[in-house]
Amino acid sequence: MFDSIYTATVTPSQFFLMTAAALITGFLYAWIMSFRVHSTKRFFIVTALIPFVVAAVITFVNGNIGAGVAIGGAFSLIRFRSAQGSADEIAAILVAMGSGIAFGMGYVGYGVVILLALAVLFLLLSFVPLFEHKSMAADQLLRVTIPESLEYNGVFDEIFAHYLKKIENAGVKTTGMGSMFRLSYKVQLKNPAEEKAFIDELRTKNGNLEVALLPYTEKQNQL
Repeated sequence: MFDSIYTATVTPSQFFLMTAAALITGFLYAWIMSFRVHSTKRFFIVTALIPFVVAAVITFVNGNIGAGVAIGGAFSLIRFRSAQGSADEIAAILVAMGSGIAFGMGYVGYGVVILLALAVLFLLLSFVPLFEHKSMAADQLLRVTIPESLEYNGVFDEIFAHYLKKIENAGVKTTGMGSMFRLSYKVQLKNPAEEKAFIDELRTKNGNLEVALLPYTEKQNQL
């Protein structure tokens, strides 16, 4: 079961056996992952097809170094045409590609085990409260828009001291054709229930201009 089904020359029957195993297992893998990974229908269809696509490429290259390098370069171009995904999506794709390599080398049994075992393991670990530290509050991105005439250094210090247990300056930029400033901070609230009161007090200081409190990500902070 765990020996390669390929001989020196890949026969049509061997290839179609690999194809059936890769496609069936791939769709089963995508179906299991859909219970925990929040993504689009198209993502799961593509994930289901990746094991077979990678396996077919490995099969056709079949030791040809030149063809392998050329195909590797073609695959690398996909990176520049793809939006960055979540950690779950990236992990799902990597597992699908890893199993595709096994299928492409004729190790159908290993390919099936890699896909299904890791899908079930991912599903089980998602229900286990592992690596969840409830005492650690999530960082948030605070954006405060102020008029150009307001001196922003220290203007919010009293409010920050009352509501925040952590604050880091994340930058300042002009907005509104230079008529306003947008201040960004990486913050943690002392009490999440006081979020509205915190925003209301900021609005009294910034002339009722825009105040945003968002989940913090490095990518979002660069916008």
